[in-house]
Amino acid sequence: MSGKYIYIALSAFLGVLCSLVSFFPYFIVTFLFLLAIAKFKKLKLAQIVLIILMGFVFYLKGEWVNVHNHTKLPPAKTDFYIEYIKDPIIDGNLLKVQGKERFYNEKVLLRYQINSEEEKQLLQSQSPYGCICRITGTLKKPAAAKNPNGFNYQRYLATKEIFWVIELQQSPLHHCKPIKHSLSAFVKQLRFEGINYLEKNFPSEIAGLSAALIFGDTHILDPELLSDYQRTGIVHLLAISGLHVSLFIGMIFYIGLRCGLTRQFMTNFLLSLLPIYVLLTGSSPSVIRSALMIALILITEKWKHHLRLLTIDALSLAFLFYIFGSPMIIFDSGFELSFLVSFAIILSAPKILKWHQGNGAKMIATSVTAQLSAMPLLLYHYFQLSFIGIAANLLYIPLFSFVYLPAVYVLFMIQLLTGTTPDILIFFVQKTIELSNKLIQALGNVPFTNFSPGRPPNLITILYIILIVSFFYVWERGAYPKKKVHIFVILVMLLSIQPCWNWLNPYGEVTMIDVGQGDSIFIHFPHGRGDYLIDTGGSMNFVEERWKQQARPFEVGRDVVVPFLKAKGITKIDKLILTHGDMDHIGGANSILAELKVKQILMPSVTEPSETEQHITKEAVKHGIPVIKVSSGDNWHQGENNFYILSPKKNFTGERNRGSVAFVAKMGGLSWFFGGDLDQEGEEAIIRQYPHLTIDVLKAGHHGSKTSSAEVFINQIKPKAALISVGEHNRFGHPHQEVLRRLEALKAKIYRTDQQGAITYLFYRGKGTFLTYLP
Repeated sequence: MSGKYIYIALSAFLGVLCSLVSFFPYFIVTFLFLLAIAKFKKLKLAQIVLIILMGFVFYLKGEWVNVHNHTKLPPAKTDFYIEYIKDPIIDGNLLKVQGKERFYNEKVLLRYQINSEEEKQLLQSQSPYGCICRITGTLKKPAAAKNPNGFNYQRYLATKEIFWVIELQQSPLHHCKPIKHSLSAFVKQLRFEGINYLEKNFPSEIAGLSAALIFGDTHILDPELLSDYQRTGIVHLLAISGLHVSLFIGMIFYIGLRCGLTRQFMTNFLLSLLPIYVLLTGSSPSVIRSALMIALILITEKWKHHLRLLTIDALSLAFLFYIFGSPMIIFDSGFELSFLVSFAIILSAPKILKWHQGNGAKMIATSVTAQLSAMPLLLYHYFQLSFIGIAANLLYIPLFSFVYLPAVYVLFMIQLLTGTTPDILIFFVQKTIELSNKLIQALGNVPFTNFSPGRPPNLITILYIILIVSFFYVWERGAYPKKKVHIFVILVMLLSIQPCWNWLNPYGEVTMIDVGQGDSIFIHFPHGRGDYLIDTGGSMNFVEERWKQQARPFEVGRDVVVPFLKAKGITKIDKLILTHGDMDHIGGANSILAELKVKQILMPSVTEPSETEQHITKEAVKHGIPVIKVSSGDNWHQGENNFYILSPKKNFTGERNRGSVAFVAKMGGLSWFFGGDLDQEGEEAIIRQYPHLTIDVLKAGHHGSKTSSAEVFINQIKPKAALISVGEHNRFGHPHQEVLRRLEALKAKIYRTDQQGAITYLFYRGKGTFLTYLP
């Protein structure tokens, strides 16, 4: 079976997909795969039978997981006995930690609001391992996604076998009793203490990088720096990769041999060390993959006269062991990218790399191979690619491998052995890190280096795979007359197929995005003829004591609206309509301006704009974006779609909600009323001025508050449907029952984001239908 274990790995993977994702389509793919290898690969009957058998075994394993992957904890339970299994994450005054409920043997996630700075310092220094704690708390379901392509925290935790979040009423380390240390708990405690040691003894730049490269922990890195790494396409360097593991194991092996130890002893020692190293570095998918491969290669070395194992076989067997032990890992993006890129590089290296002379050319070829092979997954998970990533990798892979990695180990060992580190070394490493971080920030902001077509549909994903395989096939072939032309054509198709798909899409949409207690409405016209955003949502951020402040607090514009738009391939907003100055409507505007190209901003013509409006205006000036103050009588047209501003009056003075931009839109075969937080007095002024106004769809004012949607207004415009953007279990009691009764009396269909998530009206040639993200 030498060189053929990859077929077993593919069969096993398809078997797991049949059970955990969808049986019928992946069964068809499995059938076609088996036909292909039977016809084109010279396999013996026994080998084909083994491939089929392994696929069936992994299908059964997936089915077993499906049956058992559910909670056993009673929802009403409030007292728990917890053994902690992960390092606590403390961000501001919020602590999160994974534990296992001992009686039900079920993993849970615990959350705790820290009460004081002293308590925070104690929790940061106190190891959670080696004890069982009796805690009291409330079981809550993790948050599910409420917008298309949004991050589904509930599903993510379910793949980790976690179904409940326990909201604690007291410190998670109260009422704890020591238990006998297991080896894994002891190693995890060493890791916890090692990360704390780095934080206490090194500057933040060195501590953050050292924690990432030595212990696989990125939580103490600056979140903005992490974003820069992601935009530049080199965030994988902050994860302990196969290269890091190989360098570390190679170093240990070399030192052992130089000390006079035998190869046999060092092989056995490393086989024992690898599981400890995996735990010590956080057990990430890339580390587990590398450790499994190295273990298999070491075992082969021990039995080299009886067993022959190629690199691709080691990777395939590592894949098999990994998904058999944890089938749900196939949903982990780190696992997917680690194995996919490794397979691509190993399969392509024998032919592609031999055509390139010199280390630089080989590095470029390897980087291109990694980027292309990962392209479908990167677009699916992150909606964009970084073109600058290939160049950045050429610079930063050697920097990390041969400068940073040895440097952080040397500094750590010197500090451990002597209790101090020479200032000159600290200065040199710190300045090097600072300079490289500034360069990463600059590279991440280079214009036209991001390809952002959005999350590809299934058909486009299939086309991507076909084109990428075709590219590698052409690249691997020897020289022939039209090779460069074929490569160029395939690359153009890869970069144009999804943008063309987006442009050809004949459907328009109006989507009320679920931004919690706030407003944000996205309008897209067919064939890319325009994209509008009405309000941006926003989070109320109060000034808190420094110790309570989170490194990167949740912000609706950045964390909800921008991902929603990028997933659709939206990189440009033609009109950003900000109805009025309240934070829950325009607080996310800064993120929109920072992440997307905005061509024009519309604001109400008021004499006293809010501080937030003034700040947005200043930012718009910096970006060269025209800001237009609109008032009643203004109008514009977008193809056959018409927009008419009804309120406020020019240079409006008065209550802010009453000065909201209110306008009627004729689009998708319906008439729409958008009025921000317009109050009843403002509504009544509109119907006095437009006594024959009727509307098909009403965006209910002020989140369904009784201060809006006056009875006289509702009765005149007679909406057939009403959209209410409102936060789940909000403290204001929105929407008000009186407003709901008024709408129900007119038999208007009511759509609410708190109950149904994002609400979309999808239209085509003047006809459309409403769709809700949640049933």
